[in-house]
Amino acid sequence: MPSTDKSIAITKAQARHIWLRAQRLDVSTPFGEGAAATAAAVEHLGYVQIDTINVIERSHHHILWTRIPEYRRADLRQAQSVDKSVFEYWTHALSYVPARDLRFFLPAMKRHRREGHKWLPEVKPAELRKVMRLIREGGALTIRDIDDDVLVDKSHPWASRKPSKRALQLAFYEGQLTISERNGMLKTYELMGRHFGWDTPSNQPPKPASARDVLVYLLNRALRSQGLVSLDSICHLDAPRKAEIRRLIESRVRRKELVPIALEGAGKQEHWASPATLEHAGGEALGLIHILSPFDPLMIQRKRSHLFFDYEHRFEAYVPKEKRRFGYFALPVLVGDSIVAALDIKTDRQRRKLLMQKWSWVGDGAPKGGRKELKRRIEDELHRFERFQLAE
Repeated sequence: MPSTDKSIAITKAQARHIWLRAQRLDVSTPFGEGAAATAAAVEHLGYVQIDTINVIERSHHHILWTRIPEYRRADLRQAQSVDKSVFEYWTHALSYVPARDLRFFLPAMKRHRREGHKWLPEVKPAELRKVMRLIREGGALTIRDIDDDVLVDKSHPWASRKPSKRALQLAFYEGQLTISERNGMLKTYELMGRHFGWDTPSNQPPKPASARDVLVYLLNRALRSQGLVSLDSICHLDAPRKAEIRRLIESRVRRKELVPIALEGAGKQEHWASPATLEHAGGEALGLIHILSPFDPLMIQRKRSHLFFDYEHRFEAYVPKEKRRFGYFALPVLVGDSIVAALDIKTDRQRRKLLMQKWSWVGDGAPKGGRKELKRRIEDELHRFERFQLAE
């Protein structure tokens, strides 16, 4: 790998290899099976995004299935509600996060208790006291268990008309409540301390991380799950932290713990990696096929995936039908280290089948002469995907 101005130059192919390895998409069963594999996957990735769209299986289950071939929805419920090895909180979006990392989220919870939440300014103290009393005295509950609300106007399109739902959400962001179980998108709320057993002398809550510890956590999480990082990839939708993260990176570069990278096609955008990561930058992709969620960590940062894969994914669920290129909920298809297709798929649960709305070949990964065999291999994976979609 030639060096330029102290930076190590790497090709896009090498960068893809690093990122796929970091995402554990270069081997077929990187985490094993069962609930333990689910917890291990969340711990390695750092977070698994939750989304409400349900034309196929929701994104959190899909992301885990991609890395755990024998994944079952019950495995995530076991991890969340029984083993309590994962919990829900906000990263760049609502996500499953490893319980071992909870202390890095406590400062944000404390800040919301002190300052409120910008999305929930209208929650009245009496409404918050009401839901807290109901749960403290009656145990965990869902919003369906509260039927005495006087409905109010929405403050924005995604808001609820139920004051109790807004209060539950605020108590969640404040860390007073946690989501102890999820059935579809119906959430069960429980006292945070009671859920994790912090109400006993032998099991005390973790101490909140310091501001610097949070920065170190964010950088380490990105290095582990991305391999090759930039300020944008570390601070996705969190631009205010970029200056502090840069200083932390520069200190590691001085200690030779990180190396500046000149990535092909990146222009002036800076990247970094650990020396150990660069030792595994070579090699050939194994040709595994992955049908990805548009919310998969490999795809959610659109500019990054475009740079690495020369593929610009379009999330078109909110695009007018006549302006869609790939379809309402297109899924990128990864073959080896190339995105070769985007498939707009819908699960027909009544007829128990997977419906192909549109198949779009993309990029250079599907040459015309080899499309027939490649399509057959993708269809084999689609059959496996269909069995997962329809499994109870």
